Order: sequence, then C-alpha cells, then structure tokens
Amino acid sequence: MAVKFGVPPEGEKIRSLVDERLRQAMAEGGAKVTVEWRGEQKHLHVISMPVDMLYFNPDTHRIRAQRTLEPERNRVLEEEPWSESAQTYLHDLLRCRPSNPSQKDPDYEALRDELDDVGQREPGIISPDGILVDGNTRCAALKDLGIRDIRVGVLPADTSRRDINSVELALQLRRDRRREYSYINRLIAIEDELADGRREEDVARDFNIKKTTLQQDRWVYQLIIDAIRRSQTTNEAALRLVDFEDHQEKLRELHRDYTKLVKTDPDAAEQLKETRLAMVVLNYAKTTVRLAEADFHSRYLDERLPVELRPAAQESAAVAIPGLAGVVIPDATAAVKTTRALTDALLQAKAAAQAGDKLDAAAVAQADALIKSARKTFDSAVKLAGANAELQKRQVAVPERLTDAADYVNQCAAEFAEAKAKRALDEDAFDDALLTLKASLARLAKQAGRTFSSPGNGVAWLLDSTREH
Repeated sequence: MAVKFGVPPEGEKIRSLVDERLRQAMAEGGAKVTVEWRGEQKHLHVISMPVDMLYFNPDTHRIRAQRTLEPERNRVLEEEPWSESAQTYLHDLLRCRPSNPSQKDPDYEALRDELDDVGQREPGIISPDGILVDGNTRCAALKDLGIRDIRVGVLPADTSRRDINSVELALQLRRDRRREYSYINRLIAIEDELADGRREEDVARDFNIKKTTLQQDRWVYQLIIDAIRRSQTTNEAALRLVDFEDHQEKLRELHRDYTKLVKTDPDAAEQLKETRLAMVVLNYAKTTVRLAEADFHSRYLDERLPVELRPAAQESAAVAIPGLAGVVIPDATAAVKTTRALTDALLQAKAAAQAGDKLDAAAVAQADALIKSARKTFDSAVKLAGANAELQKRQVAVPERLTDAADYVNQCAAEFAEAKAKRALDEDAFDDALLTLKASLARLAKQAGRTFSSPGNGVAWLLDSTREH
C-alpha cells in the first residue's frame, strides 16, 4: 500500500478558508458535484480555491510507476510529501508521458490548451485540508497557464486517506474521464485495492472488468515484477515498470496462450512464456510476438544464436520438498532452463543498455551491441516462423475453400425449386454459371492430378468428372 502522508502543514489554514467559502456556497445555493462516498452518492458543494494553496496528492495512482524513476526525489516525496521539492516532483510527473517521462505527454498538452481556450469545465475534488483528490493534472495545467484559481468540490470533514483513495479511484473509473490511468498505474491501483483486504470480485466491479480479466492483469503484473527482478545486473541496473507500459496487449495475449497450454504441457508453456517475454524486451510488434510458439527456441533460434548469446549447457536437477524427507522432484527441464537463460541475458542487457550514467560507457555500449545482435538473430528466426505459419494457413485454407463452395451449392439447390416455382429462374444465366463452375473444377482437377499419385475417392471423382469423354 501507499505510504500514509498525514495532514499538510498548512492544513488548518486551508481548512479555515474552505469552511468560509463552503458557508458562502451553501448560502448562495451554488453548484454541486456528485461523487461515490462510502457506498452511496454524495453531493459536494463547489467552491473556488487558489491553486497555490492546494497540494498534489502523493498517493495518486496517476504517476505511481513513474515516481520510482528518480530514487532520490522519490525518497524526498515519501519522507516530506508536502515540501516544495516533493510537490515540484509531482508537478513534473503529471506533465510527462507515462511510457517515457522524459517527454511531455500530448494528452497533458491537449488538456492545458483546452483550459486555456475554454476554461475549466469540470470541478476537481479536494479534501478539507487542501489535498487534490481529483484534478491533480488540471491543477498542474492551470499553474502552468498562470491561472490563479480552480473550482473544486470539498469532501466531508472526516475524510480519511482511504476515502481519498476510494474517491479518486471511483472518479477515475467513470467512463467519461478525460485522462485515464496508464496501464501500469492501473495494475498498481488494483494491487493496492486488494492489499487493503478487498475481494477480487469487488475490485473487478469497481474497475468495470470481469473477475477473470482482473486475474489476468494480476498475472501480468507479477510477470513484470519478476522480469524486473531478473533484469538486475551486478551494477544494480534494472528495468523499470514504465518499460512495460506499451506492451499491454502482448502480455495479455501471452497470458491467454500460456494458461491454455499449461493445462496439457507445463514445460511447453514455460518455453512459450520465456520466448515471448524475450520478444517483448526486444520490442517486437504484437503480430510478430504471436509467431513464437513453444518450440520457437529449439526450432528456429537455437542454431542461429551467436556465441555471445548462446546460454551455457543446462541440465535438470532434483529439488527436495520441504517437510517431506527423502522426497525429491525434478526442477525445470533443460530446454526450459536454456530458454530462460537467454531471456535473463536479454533482460539484463536491456537494463544495462538504458542505464545511462549509472554504468560506464563501455558497459552500456556492450549491452546495446548485444541487444542489436539478438534482434538480428530473432529477425531471422521470425522470418522462418512466419513463412511456416503462412504455409500452414494455406494448407488449412484449401479444404476450407471447398467446404465453403459446397455450402453455396447446397444453398443454390435449396433456392432452385423456389425460383422455378415462381418462374423467376433465368435458365440461360444458370447454364452460363454451370459452365463457369465446370471451368473452375477443371483447373482444380489439373492441380490435383499433378499432386496426387494415388488419388483417394474424392480426387478420383474430380478427375473423372472433369475428364473430356
């Protein structure tokens, strides 16, 4: 769960101003905004507050993954969340692209431009102490524009940190929200809700997803966490949560294929998972990642691996079962271990290649060269796998075409009598269509005659029917 940050240092001063403006809003019968509050609808009075008096929410899930990118600034944020440096860090992160915080987010810039053009349309939400519950990004944009005030609804006086998180989540998951959580921050929000003791079915309902989808997302999140752990190098470089931001569909498809295969062949499922994870690291497109089946490594990749990428020889080993004296079982097979070793090497190389000044230039260059070598090798393997998949598709398509043609002929036979009874049959057109069908069957028979040395009954019929008597 997120760290609990307490009350801002200016909380009492803010609460006093909030109370004063709330009394005025109530007296004037001003605007209200509705939120989900402890299981029911709550109508909050809207007031205007100076943007410089409000605090960005350190708990907000909008930038939870991105916070960890700068450990020192994140440490300050956790220890002194209301300090100027911590609030500046939150302001910076709210403006950034989720998958690449070094770039401005186009969605943020669009929101800022809209606020500049037409002003604030929807009110934000604050706690009585001035913590932004909803509208963190809008407040950041208003500050950047030099606009002094923001309209906000105010939560009840007994608002807790749990309430703040619940309201933020409920507002975010409304379908009309403008700027959604990024994929990784959504996964973190799900885990935080479950860690707070909530049931999967309740969290799934709040996120407007099925329980099976929630379980799929949890599997993906654990896969990412494990991949980050495996990517750690001896120099403490490691991949980051944001490095997986753009791979949502690839990882979800991996889960679907893995869970289907693991029921019948667990070892094959592990090989499938490792190879596809490696291809995600190498940033292949979703349609290309699909080409990696369980045998991809042994069938297309192994013999093409250069020396620097070839894993050391692996062997299966016996593992003792804790609490069961003398009982041992084999661990992963040699094939699974080999596939996993290659994926580990690529995870660590990717972490080192983007480590920047955390590693010396030579180490970064070496890791980058390894990634490029891997990409070149995988390209060759992917090309072969794609050609084989296309061949299999054609092999399956040929009989399916005939089956479809038979369905059309059956439909024609069913409609023939009706057309004749209604005197709607164009006999000349029907005769011409039969000649076209005859010519098509003759072409098919010519191909079949060249292919089958010992034709079966169906092919024999085709050859005999199209032979000129």
